Amino acid sequence: MPGVRDIGADAFIAAYASHLKRSGKLEVPTWVDIVKTGSFKELAPYDPDWYYVRAAAVARHIYLRKDVGIGALTKLHGGRNRRGNRPSHHGDASASVQRKVCQSLEKIGVLEKTDNGGRRISQDGQRDLDRIATAIVEAAREDEDEEEEEEEEDEE
Repeated sequence: MPGVRDIGADAFIAAYASHLKRSGKLEVPTWVDIVKTGSFKELAPYDPDWYYVRAAAVARHIYLRKDVGIGALTKLHGGRNRRGNRPSHHGDASASVQRKVCQSLEKIGVLEKTDNGGRRISQDGQRDLDRIATAIVEAAREDEDEEEEEEEEDEE
């Protein structure tokens, strides 16, 4: 049975983000349209659904590791801090955004807190992510089968 590790990150994150948006269970804060995702950014994200994409990326990252803290997520989603004519350095993402994403995922039962203060994936969350990964693999197989049938028809 295919799992989250078997598919590309971009395909899985896009599919899980659309699943989170369709389900309507994920609690989205009111400030998502005006907040920057890091102090090194100049503007807020252009994508109106960026919160769902970030939640999907966080869920996948925590799925692939045992337990992850907010600090690790800020480093993961950080980027280049351009400092004018001085050399660029890495800038961490907003810890508040990461914390709110984790809290939203905890409310719907995807994540749970660990004893050492980090977050880990829950049983329900693992089942949910595996189900979506399986659906992506099956959809890819169906697309391949349709393409093969079209090629056979073109040859005849």
